[in-house]
Amino acid sequence: MSHLRLPYFQLSNDAYAGLAATKKALEKSTLGKVLIELVYLRTSQMNGCAFCLEMHAKSLRSSGVENAKIDALAGWRVSHHFNDKETAALQWTEALVNVGDTFAPDDYFAALKEHFSDSEISDLTFAVSLMSAFNRLAIGMRQ
Repeated sequence: MSHLRLPYFQLSNDAYAGLAATKKALEKSTLGKVLIELVYLRTSQMNGCAFCLEMHAKSLRSSGVENAKIDALAGWRVSHHFNDKETAALQWTEALVNVGDTFAPDDYFAALKEHFSDSEISDLTFAVSLMSAFNRLAIGMRQ
């Protein structure tokens, strides 16, 4: 990547602090670190954010997630590495990243209700939204 275009985290410090506060709040979610990091990594894969790909893959490895599972994430739909709960979360992740095409279908939301509480669904939606924002900042400003 080229050099940082603008130090957005300094120029828009209050806005950036809000995103950081959201990330910190999500760390307390009952979703758990591994699931949130899988969602962050899949969101970053779809958005093409190299900076975030490295960061979240490293975090998953340090949490003990096997390389085979991390390597299979882009193909989660046909991989045996993901359980039903993770599959529902990843399906929702993709629907939200591509919301202009999918409009977050009701059947995807219904799949979430089988595995997650309302609070967890809210946290999951915030996680996808947050990572999409971070991806756009990192890509747009060439972090």
